[in-house]
Amino acid sequence: MQGHRAQTTALNDGIVAIDTEYARPLQDASHLIRHRGRAAFVDTGVNDSVPQLLDALAQQDLDVGDVDYVFLTHVHLDHAGGAGLLMQQLPNARCVLHPYGAPHMIDPAKLVAGTEAVYGAARTAEIYGRIEPIDERRIIIADNEQWFDFNGRAMQTIYTEGHARHHYVLNDPESKGVFTGDSFGVSYRELDTARGEIVFPTTTPVQFDPVEAHKAVDRIMACEPEQLYLTHYSRVRNLDRLMTEMHEGIDAYVAMARQHEHDEDRIESLQTSMFEYFASRLDEHGYRGSSEAMHSVLDIEVDLNTQGLDVWLRRSK
Repeated sequence: MQGHRAQTTALNDGIVAIDTEYARPLQDASHLIRHRGRAAFVDTGVNDSVPQLLDALAQQDLDVGDVDYVFLTHVHLDHAGGAGLLMQQLPNARCVLHPYGAPHMIDPAKLVAGTEAVYGAARTAEIYGRIEPIDERRIIIADNEQWFDFNGRAMQTIYTEGHARHHYVLNDPESKGVFTGDSFGVSYRELDTARGEIVFPTTTPVQFDPVEAHKAVDRIMACEPEQLYLTHYSRVRNLDRLMTEMHEGIDAYVAMARQHEHDEDRIESLQTSMFEYFASRLDEHGYRGSSEAMHSVLDIEVDLNTQGLDVWLRRSK
């Protein structure tokens, strides 16, 4: 399986961020963890990302046979769409999944149908291709707070709802870090300023739950991390401030949803308010990019967040 050279960023403690090249550069990361000659991936991107992941292995002088685990924080396709195809290339790897997510990787039909409900069938096929199933004999169902032995490196799966009911985060005490999937929002490197990173919650359809989203942030911080590894996009620090931003952001989204609950064109109203919220936060953060630059980074978040809030309002009646 050939592809061009992967864009990788060496971080700390054997962790490498790989740009999966999903949607746009620096939008979606897979993380490769190297430890004592063995390897693990956390999230995979989509089918088109698999050549990048395999090239990243080669850049680290690792072989496909050296991969022990593929940890999938949850099964939304930007995180797990390429997992089945990747697993076909990794003879010794096992895929670690939340019990609610595992059935959808064994038989992806419902997962694909749910994605088609958001994007449409043609666009889903264009973005994700054919979602390959994973042999259930190669799947490990992760328990809450279960420890895994990754060649002497202890790693722990912790259930976190709020973004999706099939979500866990991966606690990695070796790096004093947690791989958060989407449970600690999104933070894009193009939006960094002299203050550091900025973070926004993500309410992608269809399982946003603000109460659980707050709990997820607290569970992550209870691991006492020094850094977090987000799928969108990679390492963040300044965690005390970002924790506050996450809690305040979840509450702001709820208030925004309630404000527009009875609007005739609720989606359009939410989209307008969501972008205005992002722009206001970025202004306070010292971001000086143009409105066009903000749109190029955040339009996908505006669309998905407003859909998520719309579904939440319909379900919470």
